[in-house]
Amino acid sequence: MTGEWHRTACSLCYLNCGLEVQLDGRKITRVRGDKAHPRSGGYLCQKAQRLTWYGDHADRLTTPLRRRPDGTHEPIDWETALTEIAAKLHEIRDADTEAGRPGSFAYVGGGGQGNHSGGAYGASLLKWMKSTRHFNALSQEKTGDFWVNGQMYGSTLVHTAEDVEHCDLLLVLGCNPWQAHGFSNARHALNTIKNDPARRMIVIDPRRTETAEIADLHLPLRPGTDAYLLGAILALLLERGGADSAFLAARTEGFDEVAAVLAKIPVDEWIAHAEVSRVDVEQAVDLILASTAMTVRVELGIQQGRHSTLNSYLEKLLYLVTGHFGRRGTNNLHSWLLPLWGSGSGKRSDVTGFEYIGGLLPANTLAEEILTEHPNRVRALWVESSNPANTFAGTREVERAIRETELSVVVDVAYTETAALADYVLPAASQHEKWEFTLFTFEWPTNYFQLRPPLLDPLPGTLVEAEIYTRLFDALGVLPPSDVLASLAAGPRSDLQAGIGALVQAMPERSAILPVLLYRTLGASLPGGAASIAPLWAGCHRAAKTMTVPVQRALGSSATGASLGEELFARVLAGPTPFSTHEQDEVWSLMRRSRVRLAVPELLDWLGSLDPAAERPDPAFPYSLLNGQRRAHNANQILRDPRWRRTDPDGALRARPEELASIGASAGDWVAVVTPAGRVVVRAEADPGLRPGQLALPHGYGMAHPDADGRRVVSGPRINLLTDALDRDPIAGTPHHKDVPARLEPATEAERERAESDSVRVRATVASGRS
Repeated sequence: MTGEWHRTACSLCYLNCGLEVQLDGRKITRVRGDKAHPRSGGYLCQKAQRLTWYGDHADRLTTPLRRRPDGTHEPIDWETALTEIAAKLHEIRDADTEAGRPGSFAYVGGGGQGNHSGGAYGASLLKWMKSTRHFNALSQEKTGDFWVNGQMYGSTLVHTAEDVEHCDLLLVLGCNPWQAHGFSNARHALNTIKNDPARRMIVIDPRRTETAEIADLHLPLRPGTDAYLLGAILALLLERGGADSAFLAARTEGFDEVAAVLAKIPVDEWIAHAEVSRVDVEQAVDLILASTAMTVRVELGIQQGRHSTLNSYLEKLLYLVTGHFGRRGTNNLHSWLLPLWGSGSGKRSDVTGFEYIGGLLPANTLAEEILTEHPNRVRALWVESSNPANTFAGTREVERAIRETELSVVVDVAYTETAALADYVLPAASQHEKWEFTLFTFEWPTNYFQLRPPLLDPLPGTLVEAEIYTRLFDALGVLPPSDVLASLAAGPRSDLQAGIGALVQAMPERSAILPVLLYRTLGASLPGGAASIAPLWAGCHRAAKTMTVPVQRALGSSATGASLGEELFARVLAGPTPFSTHEQDEVWSLMRRSRVRLAVPELLDWLGSLDPAAERPDPAFPYSLLNGQRRAHNANQILRDPRWRRTDPDGALRARPEELASIGASAGDWVAVVTPAGRVVVRAEADPGLRPGQLALPHGYGMAHPDADGRRVVSGPRINLLTDALDRDPIAGTPHHKDVPARLEPATEAERERAESDSVRVRATVASGRS
């Protein structure tokens, strides 16, 4: 009904703030913060107000597609698509078994932001194909941090949280919460710190960001030198007695080894290499020493920068060595309802040698896993809710890899760049057309979960991911007979586990598809068509069993055992809810070691081997390109329609005015950004807030979309044409996107004409209101 407010949540960053929306047909027309939301409490940033463009645009898929020999696609029906795909999957699986090799199937997916309901089902297909090769956005961004957590806290599943609300010193490192958010009610929290004379903020970032503008101290280091600056700060903190000896003795091990390496750091040389003032670094040390509760907030600026895994280690040492951990206002750990990634196993890729971190392989290695001559290469590629042809480093190699697989399948809401290359494309319902949730539950001491009912019916011809995978498993011959599943569905929940166990015993390969079995049994009894979220039931029972007291506190319940699990599941179904509440001292129960392990040999060796002389800029590429900047009106690749951007329709390159002038260009001109990997022509925008030698391109662009005449046009720069998949972290394989060597050149006349023509078409599409 028009005018009625519907509760939902944002899906444009991992905070997933609570929202209320109004609809007009299939359009979201008004958005406001949900004041009753137990975590975000009505907070709303500017990006959420454009959510309508996610599912309401001209690029939606409404029928399965099959690739013709000429590379174009033809529509086919669901039965044909799934039958043909199932036959090819059986052929590849059987060939793997006969050859005695690991599964040659790769899965790129598991959801993103607030779109996680399909992940359990996609993981079931990966397991059924007897493969482990899983890639997603987390392994493009975060696995270095996960690896460090595993080394220090005992498991990659042990993950940190920041208590920004109660700290007296906020250290912001490699991020801009004013635009990127990253913690609850970010702008409100930043302003609160700014206006409180008893609280302080330090920003370490090359750019003069909006957050840096309001900080007490900004250290504008040279891009790529974070490890040097953090090492120097740590050395000065120890030199001035900043180590918390009581905390270190009670809660950690290995401090002496760390201190020995830090004592050898040539502080002045490293500060000079970072190109910041020794006076400012001393002031940062003063502020840290004076604080009683410091929290450190980091993001992709260091996690996709030079020395990224080492950076993640050093930022943790900052708060661990000084004792700012496990207390109110400091960094802490958090619980899970369902983990968003896996635990470490030590397993490595047969092809590249990279470790599986959190169960994931580096996204940067996908093309190598396919294009290699290694006998265990990837032969089948399944992509769900992801777009590696646009988002993984080394676009051209990724495109070639997709074309060379024996089978490639894309499950998505839109005709993405990856879909355009795939053998089969399967149309999914959008986030607003199905029951959905996020697993980015990073809060401490109370952690929250929100299940979002659909706002709209699925578009005709589309299916929710759970149904797509279930029909596929039926075509694969793995599902039990429908009458057997119906009988289990009609029975009591208390018999469900035993009943599913009997189905697996009858056909052991069904152990791979437990989420599908829950979908077809428990799912049938869930209200409002919520069958696809049935795997959450198992998660609720697991949480109730492993965190009984924190779950009881969160629910205000005295129930135990299965009754507590059922109560938690009922609360999850009812709307946003806390699922765990810990006492402060219980943070230590979330570790998987008795003490925090400070001395990680690989990282101490790395730190000790840093050499400024070996990291001077290449004169052929004198600039550092920040490739994937967050701006006011960009978000992620789920927003394909160019109409959604109120500003920056061309995805402009930002550069200092004098650096544009050095090639005879000025704001508004078309210029070429050149890296060792490629060349992209972009609109120029002057930004004196960048430090000298730094350029910035935004993420969330470079996607083809129907223009006002129905022809496809690329909107903004495809920034991964500029990246090299081999320019990556040696441990986690994460790309150095925030420090890409680059130079500026004038665009040629032909390049300017082509870029201007595309820009005109994009702007005409925006002006036409085409949907």
